Amino acid sequence: MGRNKKESNNIAALNNEYTKEQYAEFQKQQKKLIFKRRRLAVIFFIAIVVFSISGIELLKDYQKLHSFEKQKEEVVAESSEVDKKLRRLEEDVALLKDPNYVAKLARSRYYMYKEGEQIYHVPDFGSAISTDKETTTATTTTESSQTQSQSSDE
Repeated sequence: MGRNKKESNNIAALNNEYTKEQYAEFQKQQKKLIFKRRRLAVIFFIAIVVFSISGIELLKDYQKLHSFEKQKEEVVAESSEVDKKLRRLEEDVALLKDPNYVAKLARSRYYMYKEGEQIYHVPDFGSAISTDKETTTATTTTESSQTQSQSSDE
């Protein structure tokens, strides 16, 4: 290696017009190459920024879409619950149009009675749905009272 350095120092450059033109041409090409590289770097940087921004926006839109899908599922579930409640209320309205049902309901809830009828209230402490069992008890008592009154009449 040491020998190559010594030999390169021994090479002299010619100082004529041709070498000056070649050196100037080489300098122009180097400047063009540097300019192209810088321009390519700027374009690459701008592309990275644009893709990063669009990627971030795409991610935000995906998250919004996901939250909207969750809201849609919740609304659909709530809608089905409301539909079920609506059907039950419509059934209740249909039952309330029946006079026999209204009479039975009034007897069970408000302890109303017909002439000659006796009501025995039997509370059910262990039941969560006490009104249904009370209705059944009151109805059964009423029916047995009617049977007893008919046999007394004979």
